[in-house]
Amino acid sequence: MDAVVGRLLQQAVEARRQGRLSDAQAALGEALVLAPGEPQALNLRGLMALDQRDFGGARRYFMAAAQADPTEAALWMNLASAERGLGAADGERTALNQAIAIDQRNLMAQIRMAQLQQRLNETADAADSWGKVLALTAGTSDIPPALAQTLDEARGFVANHKAGFAAFIEAGVAEQLQSVEVTARRRFQACLDHEFGRRAVYQNQCSGLHYPFLPADEYFDRRHFPWMDALEAHTDAIRAEFLALIEGHGASVRPYVRQEAGTPQNKWTALDGSLDWGAAFLWEYGVRNEAVCAACPQTVAALEALPRADIPGRAPSAFFSLLKPHSHIPAHSGVTNTRAIVHLPLIVPPGCHFRVGGETRAWEEGVAFAFDDTIDHEAWNESDHLRVVLIFDVWNPHLSLEEQQLLKQFYATADASKTNDVRSGI
Repeated sequence: MDAVVGRLLQQAVEARRQGRLSDAQAALGEALVLAPGEPQALNLRGLMALDQRDFGGARRYFMAAAQADPTEAALWMNLASAERGLGAADGERTALNQAIAIDQRNLMAQIRMAQLQQRLNETADAADSWGKVLALTAGTSDIPPALAQTLDEARGFVANHKAGFAAFIEAGVAEQLQSVEVTARRRFQACLDHEFGRRAVYQNQCSGLHYPFLPADEYFDRRHFPWMDALEAHTDAIRAEFLALIEGHGASVRPYVRQEAGTPQNKWTALDGSLDWGAAFLWEYGVRNEAVCAACPQTVAALEALPRADIPGRAPSAFFSLLKPHSHIPAHSGVTNTRAIVHLPLIVPPGCHFRVGGETRAWEEGVAFAFDDTIDHEAWNESDHLRVVLIFDVWNPHLSLEEQQLLKQFYATADASKTNDVRSGI
């Protein structure tokens, strides 16, 4: 820029700041005579026209400035302001698109595009643009109050749009969804809930062996366990044996959580050594508890009739799980996805719930279900009474018989490696 033109621009800026508009106009006129296409001079003239609400004049100056320096986003933003003053939505959109094309992270350009689309009732596009605004500002601190209010309104708009879109979609698929079998319906509904931001999708988190490519489903389909009906038929007998066990062998119940001395404080600390979550084991890691089994012969017979895993030192496990009133088992995940955990609810007062991943269920007495315990899960007893569930493990139903045998051989070989002092990372 010529030094003389630069000095004239500085004089114009200062004169405008002081309200000496005629002096500012005179300085700009001289600058434009010396440099007819100077974008800063044209831009300042446009700003002065905006001050006077001369939107037509502002548009001419801003358009000329932007054409002179098309890579300067601020010029396109100013042109968009003039177009908005004229009510020219198409011109405003074109100018904002130019600013965004220069820099997708131009927050003000994205905000004004969202506002324009919202004014024009372009709801889907507006929600998309507001989503970009929210993404750009995520994690930003010290947000000015005016911007904070704009962002709050943006969140509300996006949420309302998603809710309306979800309702429209669900109405469109409702009839067909009701006609499909229960597994397809449950999975498709989870798909919709995840798509519309109503639930998370959880993956396996195995602290031990992870078996790849098995479906990471929170609750297993009941059809994988054809023996569940027969198990449920024993509910009354199993419950009666549990009540007799507690009456005569209360000492069989011990805290489920027992941490080693010196364990740092963690999410299990509140339950460590506590009978708020108690257990009476029939089998524990493949070892039979003779006293409890002797007291519960019908329960043992019902369990032994099932195709449970038999892995020395690891499986099966089966126990009565006791959760006292107003107790909570914190969110956690299990050891391996090669197994399924089965619950047979025996005593369930109102206010008892169980969550696996994104789905929370209320236990129903006598209604069994199986779940993948390597997916984040937790339990609540918000009632004033004891909750009791028979819990045991079986093979993950997606494993073939050959895979089950391979896993048994794997564990047997791993145990033999310890006996033979073969070092490994298992």
